[in-house]
Amino acid sequence: MIEFHREGSGPPLVLLHGVGLSWQINRPVIGMLAREFDVIACDSPGFGGSPALPADTVPAIPAYAERFARFFGELGLERPHVSGNSMGGAIGLELARRGAVASVSAISPAGFWTPAERNFCQASLGSLANMPRALRPALLKLSGTRTGRTALLWQTFGNPSRMPAEEPARILRNAWASPALGPALAAFDEYTFTAADELDGTIPLTIAWGIQDRLLPYRTQAPRARAMLPRARHLSLGAGHVPFFDDPRAVAEAIRSSTV
Repeated sequence: MIEFHREGSGPPLVLLHGVGLSWQINRPVIGMLAREFDVIACDSPGFGGSPALPADTVPAIPAYAERFARFFGELGLERPHVSGNSMGGAIGLELARRGAVASVSAISPAGFWTPAERNFCQASLGSLANMPRALRPALLKLSGTRTGRTALLWQTFGNPSRMPAEEPARILRNAWASPALGPALAAFDEYTFTAADELDGTIPLTIAWGIQDRLLPYRTQAPRARAMLPRARHLSLGAGHVPFFDDPRAVAEAIRSSTV
């Protein structure tokens, strides 16, 4: 069973995190969204508290989308709204391809990369996945300082200094404990967003990209998404790749805007 946090009331809204993270990354926006929605913030399989996909399943983005489509049925959710960041955004778009959602807001979604850009993303995050155990205590200590947060997280967060002091250590511990981190990164080889014409044209789409995104760079990948999804609503956020601590109000509004 997929682990999740549920809060609020109203139309169901499922939140999907990026690779290496967990549902808690959405905390800055959950309270705002829960005023209008039944918010279901999930741990993707193999991350946080959710068991990994079956051993014979390649943990590529379409497989995650298939698992979440089944999860909706398990919870009795009929075409919920979905918002996802990074890998979660790509999963959301694949759920829209299946007609399984009422709307999608994809925040800096994976898949709009060239092979070189994908390799850069895999190498950058892979350095975290492969961090030697002997070095981890020192990194955890460093992450508790303002300078350390910036040095460790500058690539994924626009303003790491805005994070609570304890949050970087939680993120690091969660990533190191996630059995799917390495396999999911490797499975990025299997995924590039294609065939936009296969998406259900009646499903509202919002694509939001942080202008300070240094992992899936805004200047190259956001224009590519605009070209491939011209009917979607495209927004720019004054934030990094993972924007929830950078500007939670703008993120909540971007998510909300896709549902109307």
